[in-house]
Amino acid sequence: MNSIETIRKKVTACTKCELCEGRTNSVPGKGDEKSQVIFVGEAPGRSEDKHGEPFVGSAGKRLSLALEYAGVTRDSVYITNIVKCRPPNNRVPNNDERKKCSSYLNAEISLIKPKIICVMGNTAFKSLLGGDNITKHRGKIMKKDNQEYFITIHPAATIYNQSLLPLLKKDMKKLFKILAEK
Repeated sequence: MNSIETIRKKVTACTKCELCEGRTNSVPGKGDEKSQVIFVGEAPGRSEDKHGEPFVGSAGKRLSLALEYAGVTRDSVYITNIVKCRPPNNRVPNNDERKKCSSYLNAEISLIKPKIICVMGNTAFKSLLGGDNITKHRGKIMKKDNQEYFITIHPAATIYNQSLLPLLKKDMKKLFKILAEK
């Protein structure tokens, strides 16, 4: 996969796992291919499945708010997910689904070559770094295989727990401060 467009086409046509059977649209990553940061969430939700774009629903609005707080626009970053199709009833993607979709995320990362990957939520944390306690690690940088990762909560968590929105905003400000110093 030698271009983001090639990845998009492969994601759109993908039938590697059963998630393709229930989707309206697959949801490839979207954004600035020259971004210094890639945001990685769990999986598409209802709005994302409907529109075929990542983070366009309620969680996406929260992410946009946090980015704006940090002085950054959505168009200046790249946003994607661990899996590219919506799991039934918004359940957490299983290990097999995450594994079968991993080549797309790996290709996005290798083409964009971000300075930092922003890991949003427990599923992305577990998938990318083997982590399991996002609240203990949020706001921190971790390194794996010469890649830096910034850990934060998933924007959807701020919908169900309003007190988390200031933490997400604070994390975004910190992330872009770290990036500015690189």
